[in-house]
Amino acid sequence: MSTKEQDFKDRLVAVMSDLKDNIRDDAEAMWLIGSLAARLVDLYKVRSWGQFKAKLTPQAYNQLLKDFEEQGNGYHKEGKAKAAYAIQLLAISTVARTQSDPEVKQGEQLLDGIINGMVTNYRKAMAAEAAKAH
Repeated sequence: MSTKEQDFKDRLVAVMSDLKDNIRDDAEAMWLIGSLAARLVDLYKVRSWGQFKAKLTPQAYNQLLKDFEEQGNGYHKEGKAKAAYAIQLLAISTVARTQSDPEVKQGEQLLDGIINGMVTNYRKAMAAEAAKAH
């Protein structure tokens, strides 16, 4: 395995560990991840994060990663660590789709399931807010 592939695998493991240990209890971070993923899923008119990734053309994939990098770096410079983290997590999931390592594929499935759960929770929260407004 090349260093680049191992580095990516290490980052995926670190993100999964961080999600398990820290982020699950951080409502703001979970909301940010869910809201961003929901917007992208809705933009592509699909039902899940995995379907969104599957519909990305190579050009759209490259543009998305560039946008993630620019936005994530911008949030980091502004001190918005949770927003930068949300983008990093979605970027890692997006890149994982292009990897062939079986362990990375397994991690991608777990991560995508978590992201889909965050999308569902975000949508429920938005529906509840809309219901309160009426």
